[in-house]
Amino acid sequence: MAKKTVGGAVPAWLKLDNAAKIYPPARSHGWAPMFRLSVTLAEPVDPEALARAHRTVLRRFPTFGYRLRRGLFWYYLERMNGQPELQQDVGNPLVRMDLRENGRFMYRIRYHGRRIAVEFFHALTDGTGGLSFLLTLAAEYLHVKKGLHIPCTDRILNCREAPRGEEIEDSFLKHARGQGKSRFEKPAYTISGTPERRYFLNITTGIMPAKAVIEKAKSLGVSVSAFLTSVLIGCFQEMQQKDPVRRKRRMPVKVSLPINLRRFYGSTTLRNFSSYLNVGIDSAYGRYTFEEILNLVKHTLGLEISEKGLNARMSANVNSEKNFAVRAMPLFVKSPFMKAMFMLQGDRYCSTTFSNLGEVVLPEEMRPHVTRMDFLLGVPYRNPVVAACVSYGGNMYISFSRVIREPYIERAFFTSLVKMGIPVRVESNQR
Repeated sequence: MAKKTVGGAVPAWLKLDNAAKIYPPARSHGWAPMFRLSVTLAEPVDPEALARAHRTVLRRFPTFGYRLRRGLFWYYLERMNGQPELQQDVGNPLVRMDLRENGRFMYRIRYHGRRIAVEFFHALTDGTGGLSFLLTLAAEYLHVKKGLHIPCTDRILNCREAPRGEEIEDSFLKHARGQGKSRFEKPAYTISGTPERRYFLNITTGIMPAKAVIEKAKSLGVSVSAFLTSVLIGCFQEMQQKDPVRRKRRMPVKVSLPINLRRFYGSTTLRNFSSYLNVGIDSAYGRYTFEEILNLVKHTLGLEISEKGLNARMSANVNSEKNFAVRAMPLFVKSPFMKAMFMLQGDRYCSTTFSNLGEVVLPEEMRPHVTRMDFLLGVPYRNPVVAACVSYGGNMYISFSRVIREPYIERAFFTSLVKMGIPVRVESNQR
C-alpha cells in the first residue's frame, strides 16, 4: 500500500490500483483504454484562466500528477512536477495517448469555443474520479475568471484544502474479503462492419428530455439503466438475427455495465474503484421479445448488484494480484501474459459497454454558467461500438463511439426510443 497523504504531502510513488494493473500491458501501438468528459460553458473559454485553474486543481488532485513507470515486477506511478499543457480540442477525440508526450501525464485537457474537455487514460482513474476532476476544474475556472465562489459537493472538491489520504487509497485492496467468484462466461456476440480509417472515431450523440426517459422506464417498472440496457440488447439482437454466420447467431448478447463501488463502501478514492456486470440474453434459446429482455435485465441487476456479489468479483481480481506466482513473475514475462489474458477474456465476454454516470446536479451558483455535459468512451480492443450516458440540466446525453463505418446500432437505438414516444435530437462528427 502507498503512504497516506498527511498534511498535503504526497508519496513519491504509488502502486497501481487493482483495476489499473491490466491497462498498461493491454495497450497497443494503436489503442489504449481511455474516456472523455466535457462541460460546455455559457461563454467562450479563456485559456489563461483555465491554465491557472488547472494549476490549483492539480495540487488538490495529486494522484493526477503521476507518470507511469516500469518496475521489476509491476508498473507503478511516480510523482512529477509541473502540469500538462492545454491543447486545442479536435473533431476526432480520444486518439491513443502517447505517454512519452504530454509531459508524460496520463490525462490531457482540451478546449474549444465554450467547451472544456478532459481525456483520461483509464489506469489513472474511472468515470467517477474523472467527473470529480472535471467539475472541480470547471468550478475553479469560474472562480478565477468570474470571482465566483462555488460551494463544495461530493463531486466538487475544495481546492483550499489539503488532499486526504483516503482519496489516494486502493479501495480494492482495502475492501476485498478474499472469497472470489469465477469470472468465466460464454463469449458474446459482436457486430462486424467496415473498419474506419485509422485514428478516426465516429461519435453520435442523442439528446433527449431526461424526464421522458425516466417516465418511460417507470411505466415499464424498471430503472432507467435497465430500460436503456434492454433497448441496446434488443438492437444487438436484431443485428445478430441478420448475421450470415450461424454460430454467431447463437452466441449470447451481453452489455457490460460498469458499477461504481464507492456507494457500497463509502469510499472517497479518486482512483479506480468500479466493477462491472455483463447482462443480456442467450440467443441459443431463441429470439426474445422486448418484454422478456426487460424482465431478464431487471432481475439480473436486482440479483447481481449487491455488496456480497460485487465483493466476490472484486476479491477474485485481488486474489489474482496476490498470487505468489504472479507476484514473483518479472514484468517482462508478466506483461505479455496479462495482455494475452485481456485479449482472451476482457471484452470477449460482452457485445458492447454502456456506462451511465447518471444525473449531474451542480450548485446553484454554477448552473447558469454550465449549459451542457458529455461523456464518451474510447472503443475497446474487440468491440467496435460502445455507449456512454450522462444527464444534466433536464437533458440526457447518450453518446456512441464507433470504429466501423456503418451506424447500425446507434441508428436502431435512437429509432427505438423515438418509436416509444421519446423525442431525440441527434448530433454526429461524421463528415
